Amino acid sequence: MLKITNVRVNLGETATLSAIAAKRLRIPPQEIIEVVILRKAVDARRKGNICFVYSLGAVVKNPKQVIAQLGEDKDVSLMETASAEALVKGDQKLTSRPIVVGLGPAGLLAALTLARNGYRPLVLERGRDVERRSKDVAKFWDKGELDPVSNVQFGEGGAGTFSDGKLTTRVNDPLMREILDTFVAAGAPPEIAYLHKPHVGTDRLRIVVKTLREEIIALGGEVRFETQVVKLLSEDGKVTGVVTAAGETLQSEIVIMAIGHSARDTYAMLHESGVAMEPKAFAIGVRIEHPQEKIDRAQYGPTAGHPELPAAEYALVHHNKATGRTAYSFCMCPGGLVVAAASEEGGVATNGMSMYSRSSGIANSAILVNVEPKDWGGSVLGGIEYQRKWERAAFKVGGGDYKAPIQTIGDFMANTVGKQLSATKPTYKPGVIAGDLRRCLPDFVADTIKEALPVFGRKIHGFAHPATRMTGVETRSSAPLRILRSENRESTNVKGLYPAGEGAGYAGGIMSAALDGLNIAREIIRNYHM
Repeated sequence: MLKITNVRVNLGETATLSAIAAKRLRIPPQEIIEVVILRKAVDARRKGNICFVYSLGAVVKNPKQVIAQLGEDKDVSLMETASAEALVKGDQKLTSRPIVVGLGPAGLLAALTLARNGYRPLVLERGRDVERRSKDVAKFWDKGELDPVSNVQFGEGGAGTFSDGKLTTRVNDPLMREILDTFVAAGAPPEIAYLHKPHVGTDRLRIVVKTLREEIIALGGEVRFETQVVKLLSEDGKVTGVVTAAGETLQSEIVIMAIGHSARDTYAMLHESGVAMEPKAFAIGVRIEHPQEKIDRAQYGPTAGHPELPAAEYALVHHNKATGRTAYSFCMCPGGLVVAAASEEGGVATNGMSMYSRSSGIANSAILVNVEPKDWGGSVLGGIEYQRKWERAAFKVGGGDYKAPIQTIGDFMANTVGKQLSATKPTYKPGVIAGDLRRCLPDFVADTIKEALPVFGRKIHGFAHPATRMTGVETRSSAPLRILRSENRESTNVKGLYPAGEGAGYAGGIMSAALDGLNIAREIIRNYHM
C-alpha cells in the first residue's frame, strides 16, 4: 500500500477518492485497486478556502514503479505499519482471577484484554449498568433527585459515558488502532478510525460500553454492579484481595484500580491503607455557552453552514505571567449541553455533553484555571476537600435542589447579578438561578477568567459578548491526586496493585485511559498465566 499525505479536497468535490488518488499518483484510474482513508481533517485557516485534508492509503498494481516515477515527492511513500509487541504469557501462575475495580474506559479495556486472553477477570463496579444508570441520570436532571450510587460519575462506562465522547489524544501508540477497531466493532461510528478529531457522542457510547461488557462476560469474565470496594487487603507489601461494602472478601493477588477521578471515598480508603500517592494539580472554572452558529461563523467565515462541515470547535489559552495562572478552554462540546455532574449530596458540579449528531444548536466549553497543591496546603487528600468546598458553595448560591448558579459575562465583569439578559436559553438541568459566580470560585480563578475573557473575545468574535452566559462550577477536570506507580504500572509500595487511568492520575480522556488499562492488562499477561 502507498501512503499519500496532504491530499487537499475542496468542499463540494464530486470526484471519488479513488479518482483523486489516481490523479495525485499520475496513473490511470484502473491501476488503483483500493483506496482507504487514513486521516481526515478540516483546514479552516483560510476562511475563504476551507477544505478537507486527507491521508490516503492506496493499493496499486505497481507501487515501486509509481514511487520511482514520482521521484522526490515527499508526500508519497510505501506504507509502514507500526505493530504492538507480541504478547507472551508470563511464567508466574495466578491462584485466582484478576480483580478489576471500576468499569470506565481504563477498567473496561483492562478487563476486555484480560478476558480475550483467558484470564476471566472479576469486574467490580460501584454504580449500575448503563441502561439503569441512564434512567437514574435522567431522573436527576429532570427532578433534582441525586442517586449517589448511580450518576454522571459512577456507573458503567465511567464519566465519559455522559460526555462529548471525544477520542482525541496526544499519545502516539500502535495500540490506539486496536482500541479504535474494538470500539467500531462494538458499535462506534466507523469514521473514528480516521478523523483527526473523532468523537462518539454519549448516545453511541452507551451502546459501545454495553457491547464490550457483554463480550467480557461471554469470554468467561464476571461483572458485578452496585459492588463498591471498601477495603484493600494486603500482606507483606502484596495485594491479597478486597472487601466489598456488602462484607464479602474476594481473594486475588492482582487488583487493577480503575476508580475514576471522583471516587473520593475510595481515595481515602487507599490512603488509609498506606498506598503511596501524592497531591496533583487540576483546574476549576465555569461552563460557557454560545449559539453554535456563532462559533461556526467565527471559525468557518462565509462557509459556515455548509452541509459537509462539522460543528466548529475552538481551543483558547491565556497565560498570566505575573501570577503564573492560566485560563483555558477545556472539553469543548459543539452542539451539546451543559449537564449536572454531581456525585455527592449537597454539591453542584457541571460538565459538557453532546450526542453523536452534535445538533443541539448550542456550543459549550469549560473555562478553567489551574489549581496547585499549594492552594490547599499540599496535603494528599486536600484537593478533594478543595473541590468539595466550591461545589458546596455553588449548591448554596444556586439555592439548593442542585440548581446551578448562572451569570452573564456582562454581569460577571461588572460584579452585578441579573442585570444583563442571557443570549441563549440555559441547557443545564435541573435548573438555574442567577447568582454571583465569584461566591463559588477561588478569587484567583475568578480574576484570571475575568482577565482572559476579553482576550478570548479578540480571538473569536463575539465570544465575550455581555449576554453570553456562564454556569458554575466545573471542578472535575482531572484527578486531584496521583497514585504512585513504577515503570511497569504497578504501585510503588503494594505489589500486585495496578492504579489505572484518569482516576490514578495517568490519563486525561477516554482514549488515554483506555490505552492505560490496555497496557496494564498486557503487563499482567507478560508476567502471569492462569
